Amino acid sequence: MNLFQRAQPSLLERAWLTVRYPYDIVRNPLDALLSVPALSFLLIPTFSSYSTSLNLLFFYLTWSTLILSNSPLKVEILGTLGIRVLFYLLPALGFLAFDGATPNLAAKLKEHGEIALPMGEEQGGRKGRWWKIALVSTGNVFLGVAIQSSVELLFTRILHIRSALRISTSLPMPWGIAIDLIRGLFLREILSFALHRYVLHHPDSPLTVYHINWQHTIPAPYAFVSHYDHPLAYIVHVFLPTYLPALLFRFHLLTYHMYLAIVSLEETFAYSGYNVLPSGLILGGIARRQERHLMGQGKGNYSCLGIVDFVAGTTLGEDVVENIREEGENNNVRERVKGRAKGRKSKTRSRS
Repeated sequence: MNLFQRAQPSLLERAWLTVRYPYDIVRNPLDALLSVPALSFLLIPTFSSYSTSLNLLFFYLTWSTLILSNSPLKVEILGTLGIRVLFYLLPALGFLAFDGATPNLAAKLKEHGEIALPMGEEQGGRKGRWWKIALVSTGNVFLGVAIQSSVELLFTRILHIRSALRISTSLPMPWGIAIDLIRGLFLREILSFALHRYVLHHPDSPLTVYHINWQHTIPAPYAFVSHYDHPLAYIVHVFLPTYLPALLFRFHLLTYHMYLAIVSLEETFAYSGYNVLPSGLILGGIARRQERHLMGQGKGNYSCLGIVDFVAGTTLGEDVVENIREEGENNNVRERVKGRAKGRKSKTRSRS
């Protein structure tokens, strides 16, 4: 008998460690975010003047250090939370502050004018429920992160199988990242359509009442509305279509964070209510379809991008194909205008 052998924890002790583990992860997150590996991971590729090869080498070294010096679950959860904060919560808060500080200017930029202002009269004014919507939306974001951490704990600490996401010191290849992003976004499109239409808008579904009485009571969308819903409806509407593709394809953690950043930006701009967006083709069409769904009592436009709605014939208003045609025509007009402007400049120079 080995007297120095470490005793195995009892079932009760393991259960207590499992319950306590999420608290241990987040009790001091600054030590990971403010550490040298984390800072170099974020800053070196952006501010360095080295070549691409050296940047990749620095990136690999800092990523490896980050993984080896912190628990994989801690890196995953803090990274996921950071992505949601940077690409959804902070932009949504910025839009909310802009709408409240400059309502006249914001109303001119909104597709539906003053009705789309979070603190407008149609939304209840400054004493309305905009702050409750922002609070519930933020709470739902943290709920999604908590569910994700619970899945990882279930896989690794209770079932003793591999983690839901691939977390390793190796970096994914660019082609692999592109394939995962494409199939992840495509599967999200299918899942969002199926769950949204047949679970949240089916008359026999018990979640339909929650979804209608929460999100569909908003007169017009703004950024925080994208995550505003009853928690159960939110899990079906937002969390599952976003997380299940990463789980099924077992994304690398870096790929998942890229994927989540794209999804977060799409949610922020699609529900922003503005008619001036970075891309008329991608975000403009998505935003108009989301508005028609929300303001049209949920009679169509169930998917995120509108592709499955086009195939299923459930599009309200212009479909994704019409958006592509319009954007192509607009690009042709812009190119012609630029060509004429260049021609005029060249003639002016030749005369002078």
